[in-house]
Parts: sequence; structure tokens; C-alpha cells
Amino acid sequence: MIRLVIADDHAIVREGLKRIVGGAPDMQIVGEAGDGNEVLAIVRAQEFDVLVQDLSMPGRSGMELIKLVKAERPKLRILVLSMHEELQYAVRSIKSGASGYLTKESAPALLVQAIRKIAGGGAFISAEVAEQLALGAMPGGVPAAPHEVLTDREFEVFRQLVAGVSVTDVAARLNVSVKTVSTHKANLMQKLGLQNQTELVRYAMRHGLGGEEP
Repeated sequence: MIRLVIADDHAIVREGLKRIVGGAPDMQIVGEAGDGNEVLAIVRAQEFDVLVQDLSMPGRSGMELIKLVKAERPKLRILVLSMHEELQYAVRSIKSGASGYLTKESAPALLVQAIRKIAGGGAFISAEVAEQLALGAMPGGVPAAPHEVLTDREFEVFRQLVAGVSVTDVAARLNVSVKTVSTHKANLMQKLGLQNQTELVRYAMRHGLGGEEP
């Protein structure tokens, strides 16, 4: 029996995911979480096999949450769910420790298959993501786009700013100071060669990096 925990900040999404896996005779949902802190509490308190995790939740989320979970439970398998199809999100998730990446749009058709694959020790990623990971591992690999050189924290700040979240609210979500977020913003703007918020949004749209809903 594959024991699952489902983490998403929208109750209706969690219910939908539970219905999808409810018909699988080899799966059992043993917990659910609505934010990163709840995820960490469950990870520390319960034994289970697969964490199905939304990429964007209040508090600890994204690549940071993946790394924290893996630090607590190195053998736990993580399947990331996201509204984004952009390779950058998938590649960063896998590099952070996830075993699979699935868009919410494709979840109804592929969720059960993805869970079984990673629970069995495999990886559930697209051929394009596998190729990007392979290229990145090669000596002398050159990033294909400026945003690929951003640190995970800079990338997290980037996608929240693009989603319309204010610097103050980003700081609250990430549990850091406004000054820290402002520093990350300045650094990422410099790396991307951008001058203002309008250029940032245009860059995101041009590269298919639209932010998650606030």
C-alpha cells in the first residue's frame, strides 16, 4: 500500500486530488496539509511514502520546502504539482530533491501513474526535463536563458513578484525581512538586465514564466 500525504493550500484542489487517487486500490491518503508548516509537521510526525506537493503555498513553499522535507526525510518521495508547464520550474524542483513533476492540468489523467512510478523508485518527468537535467550536468554547460542563473530563492521571489505579490507580502510568505526580499529583487533584476516591474512582467510573459495566483 502506497501511503500518501497531499499538500495544497486550496481545499477544493485537495478534494479533487483525493477523488482521483480514491479509486486506486493500492493507495491510501494518510494526511493532508494546507501550507508548508503543516507539511513539515506531518513529515516529522507520520510515516508515509509519497508527498504530493503544490509548488506554491503560504509560508515555506517551492524549492525551499522540497529541500527542507528531504533534509528531514531523505528517502521520502516527492511529486510536485504546479500550474506551470515551463521547464524551469520542473528542472529546479527535481534538482531540489523531487522525484516527479506534474502539471495540475494533466493530474486527472496522470496522477495515479506518477505516484506509482516514483513510489517504485523511478522518476516521473518529461523527456524535455530529462534533457535539460542532462545538459546541466555536462561540463561547461551554458544556461539557455538569464533566469536560469537565478538562485532558488531569487527565482521564488521572481515568480511571486510576477504574480503581483508585493515585496512586503513576499517577505511575509517567505518568513524573511522586507530588506532581504528587496535585496533578492535587486539582485535578480540585475542578473536579468531589467529596470522595473513592467519589464519584469514582460520578461516573465516572454519566457512563459507567469506567476502562480497570489
